[in-house]
Amino acid sequence: MTGEHYYSARPATEERRRTVRFSAAGREFSLVAAGGVFSADRLDPGTAVLLRKAPLPSAQARGPFLDLGCGYGPIACVLATTAPTATVYAVDVNTRALELVRHNAAAVGATDRIHAVTPDKVPDEVVFQQIWSNPPIRVGKADLHDMLRRWLSRLAPDGEAWLVVARHLGADSLHGWLAEQGWSVSRQGSQKGYRVLRVAASA
Repeated sequence: MTGEHYYSARPATEERRRTVRFSAAGREFSLVAAGGVFSADRLDPGTAVLLRKAPLPSAQARGPFLDLGCGYGPIACVLATTAPTATVYAVDVNTRALELVRHNAAAVGATDRIHAVTPDKVPDEVVFQQIWSNPPIRVGKADLHDMLRRWLSRLAPDGEAWLVVARHLGADSLHGWLAEQGWSVSRQGSQKGYRVLRVAASA
């Protein structure tokens, strides 16, 4: 993309919708993506690693879950399908992405359980059992740290967050920073140059 980023609030790039197909949790997904949204041509490799390496919620899990930086909603749709009674907040600053999430939520039968909203529209009282994110590393370290501080503070005391970060984009330094902030951080797995990190409150 030229002249803007997928984390622009209102991308000017031509929308041009296309279908992204992928497998996760033993299911086939066919979601709609579009220009101006993160990884619009395929399931991002980091997201694929996250969905493969992190343990997906049980069918009985109720959430609420958070898909932070949701894009067109692949993580949110997988979580809502795997846990068919759970509430999922799909959060992004990109309004085009949120429109796509709503379309995709309907396609997987989860319109009433996937809430596609901008960050300021998440009710203040909501705390999350799980946070899932392929965070926007390219926003810069300061903004990334502010984002993680904001949302990890809303993790339930017994909750956990699952993050995927490319090694060459600073996965190990992010691991160290999270630990310095007082979180319990462990590497769940590595694949194709990506690290999957589990983040939870320190014991």
